[in-house]
Amino acid sequence: MTGIYIHVPFCERKCPYCAFYSVIPQEDVRERFTSRIVEDISRFGERIQADTVYFGGGTPALLGAENIGRILSQLRQSFELVSPEITVECNPNSTTSDAMEKMRAAGVNRLSVGVQSLDDGELEFLGRLHNSRQAQDALINAAAAGFDNISADLMLGIRGQTSDSISDAVRRLKELGVKHISIYMIKVEQGTAFDSPAVRRRLTDDDETAQLYLAAVSACQSAGFEQYEISNFACPGFESRHNLKYWRCQEYLGFGPSAHSFYNGVRYCMPSNLGEYMKGCEAVITDPSPDRAEEYVMLGLRLNEGISLDRAASLGLDSNRAEKAASLASKLAEKGLCRVSGEMVSLMPEGMLVSNSIIAAFLA
Repeated sequence: MTGIYIHVPFCERKCPYCAFYSVIPQEDVRERFTSRIVEDISRFGERIQADTVYFGGGTPALLGAENIGRILSQLRQSFELVSPEITVECNPNSTTSDAMEKMRAAGVNRLSVGVQSLDDGELEFLGRLHNSRQAQDALINAAAAGFDNISADLMLGIRGQTSDSISDAVRRLKELGVKHISIYMIKVEQGTAFDSPAVRRRLTDDDETAQLYLAAVSACQSAGFEQYEISNFACPGFESRHNLKYWRCQEYLGFGPSAHSFYNGVRYCMPSNLGEYMKGCEAVITDPSPDRAEEYVMLGLRLNEGISLDRAASLGLDSNRAEKAASLASKLAEKGLCRVSGEMVSLMPEGMLVSNSIIAAFLA
């Protein structure tokens, strides 16, 4: 079934490390933006079946529970929502207990909370608008509002972080009712406020970051969060059904500025411009005929389940590259970077640290 993504480009303030498209909303833009999204959705009249809805951003919760409810109401009219997982991203400083209760009443059943850290010094460095106490309160309030599917983000790579501090953060999140953790290694993106020598001096080097990542993998496993993707860990049954669509090359439709879609074998996106989107701009085709084999390998190797070399061949991976991939997998397995079981190949945590290089080698 299809997934639905809604990109809400509103933030109270741009985080210094963030390269995603976002703007600070003007007074009345939330309602006008919601009306534009609703108009877009209303054009789909063929009752496509969908089983995930994901409000990402930006900070989608800034739309307000009423506007999120308006969008969900239109989705139910235009699509056939089948036992959907409905996720809204939110930040601890901008989501009240009342708003959480109203979102839950509107049908939202999964919250993704931008915790990032439970250390006040780290949060200040990251430019976040909340502190550790607010982050913990947000998770407590989410559970009290009826959410049992709660995800939290953590960031790795700040000098002073240790294996023990990461393990402690994971343990505390588990105690607060979190069922899913996304762990990201800080990457300095060109053109962001973090793109400076002073910031880089506050970050761990590659070897230190690798050790923190492996410590995080171990801590999650010890706390009952199974790794299912390079950056994602979940209690059994709480994997992000929506994000799995991306990695399994399944279809999804995106609404809002900079939202991407993959539908009927075509990849396209909306321009990253709120003004143009509000005027009714059209989506731009980014790839009219994606290479199914390459995408299967590239995205599938991010997953703990890995890929089937037989399936890659059936999707069009030529026999020469398939043979080279099988040989490479055997060599990587000897080095402890991947595991091979018959035609199935998947990366070990050590291999996930260098996944870009490995994926490039598989497709060479």
